[in-house]
Amino acid sequence: MTDIHTPGSKRTLGTDVVIVGGGIVGASAALALRQKGIAVVLLERDVCGSRSSGINYGGVRRQGRLAAQLPLSQRAHHIWARLPELIGIDGEYVRSGHLKLGVCAADMASLENYAQMAARYDLPLEILDQQQLRRRFPWISQRAIGGSYCAEDGHANPRLVSPAFAHAAGRLGAQIFDQTPVSRIEHDGQRFIVDCPQLQVRAPLLINCAGAWGHRIAAWFDEQVPLQVSCPNMTVTEPLPLFMDASIGIEGGSIYARQVSRGNCVIGGGQGYTTSDTTARPGREAVLELMKVASGLFPALASAHLIRFWSGIEGNIPDRNPVVGPSHTTPGLFHGFGFCGAGFQIGPAVGEVLAELIDDGHTPTPIDAFAINRFSTASSTLMSTTIVSGDE
Repeated sequence: MTDIHTPGSKRTLGTDVVIVGGGIVGASAALALRQKGIAVVLLERDVCGSRSSGINYGGVRRQGRLAAQLPLSQRAHHIWARLPELIGIDGEYVRSGHLKLGVCAADMASLENYAQMAARYDLPLEILDQQQLRRRFPWISQRAIGGSYCAEDGHANPRLVSPAFAHAAGRLGAQIFDQTPVSRIEHDGQRFIVDCPQLQVRAPLLINCAGAWGHRIAAWFDEQVPLQVSCPNMTVTEPLPLFMDASIGIEGGSIYARQVSRGNCVIGGGQGYTTSDTTARPGREAVLELMKVASGLFPALASAHLIRFWSGIEGNIPDRNPVVGPSHTTPGLFHGFGFCGAGFQIGPAVGEVLAELIDDGHTPTPIDAFAINRFSTASSTLMSTTIVSGDE
């Protein structure tokens, strides 16, 4: 890595790889690259882990993912098992189990079909009828008629885990620059030239991990992605007696909930609204509806006080899959963005995949479904697909 600083000019760095975006994907890629001995500079507009990687629900689940994501998700599952070794903290990660509830016969049929599909990816799911559900989880009301249980899925604290990946990468020698927005990126035929207000980074390789803004960087290189933003409603209760011993999702995605060891219940669902290009707030009516549904399913929440609300901006793509892999217009450019509210669990695996693509030229993990050029051949179909936000 070279550091050229001429008095009166902005600082200029030369490196092997420059990453734009310090969420869990970008930070994981930086960590994986440093483990391979590759020099890397990571540029984050705000603070690493402060955007969608830090405001999400904290679900660490494989259940409910599209089939194309399951190999990546299984790889991530093994990475999460060694989290303290990898980033130095446990991140409040617990394998509590993930229970997806059904409230009608159609929900149960969908859960059973999904379980059959997931078995082909070595993801065992246990289908529970209403009697079995009552016996195993007596704190759930009669509104739920059954569920699908994944014993080794769980949850973690995103506000601890996501920044910790960046800190771990920094300890291995990655140069991390918070509060460093990128204003322009050019390619001079040999290197990417990334301009920031006080810094210019030059590197032959660039990874675009800019989250809900990643499609803008892709567009600079003539790659169009139909990304739309969403703003998840999140809230947390006062500490309550412990009762919720699994992370909960609802078939169809109306709400999701978990309880941490301190007793607080974290509950998400519905949509907030943007207040600027980079900020969002929860929606009042949506939060009221969220708690109405939650207390109907979990009577212990009926008198709970809410102590905090928040939202943020996530990037959604109509087919609910992210963009991961090499650019189809620009050699040396790689993408990892647009995780549709479900990137927290698979983020560490995506970081490893991106590092493999750069170091080895290939990855053993299937990623063809995430190719950026899929939008040039199927845009009309993709644009007509309903967006469903993830429960992470």
